Amino acid sequence: MATLNTVLFDLDGTLVDSIPLIFRTYRRVFAALGLPWDPGALAAQIGIPLKVISRKFAGERAEEFYSLYQRYYHEEHDRRTRLFPGTKEALWELKRHGLRLGLVTSKTAAVTRRTLAFTGLESFMEAVVTVDDVRQPKPEAEPVLKALALLESPPDRALYVGDSCHDMLAGRRAGTAVAGVTWGLARREELLACGADLVVDRWSELLAFALDSRGR
Repeated sequence: MATLNTVLFDLDGTLVDSIPLIFRTYRRVFAALGLPWDPGALAAQIGIPLKVISRKFAGERAEEFYSLYQRYYHEEHDRRTRLFPGTKEALWELKRHGLRLGLVTSKTAAVTRRTLAFTGLESFMEAVVTVDDVRQPKPEAEPVLKALALLESPPDRALYVGDSCHDMLAGRRAGTAVAGVTWGLARREELLACGADLVVDRWSELLAFALDSRGR
């Protein structure tokens, strides 16, 4: 990898501790629609667009599934959304060393804006790409490539950080380095199997890698 100048992040499970809220919301939707609850099957889908998940699990009732999810999620968003410890401090440190930061998520633009504003992350992100901004979302490369285009950064100078296989695949397909975090959805072994160049257990490890790649 050439000298690093850009770090892109996934949102849920990477910067924001929202996986419990996501599962709680899905469980409420499944119960409301009388669908069999299978957390293992659902976990494999987290990180791809809600509309795709709605069709997969609800079929002809996909629109109802989608609407219920949005309603339940917004009802509890502020009460159950928080940053992982050390997130803001890590972002400050990256910016202090001249790295450009961006966000690539499969959430809708409206929910992303709400989460960024609520957590105070919006000021860190120079580029934000949501599911509404692309035709082929993660695990395809388009969202990552779009964020890089907005930042005018080549893939070989970028790192994409996420917590799922969908993130690892999107970054690799876009040509960036990819780092997995273990505090979100996937285990270390899964992230490595999906192509992670690096898997970290704490922000300090990611900072050390990014700043070494930056040349400090």
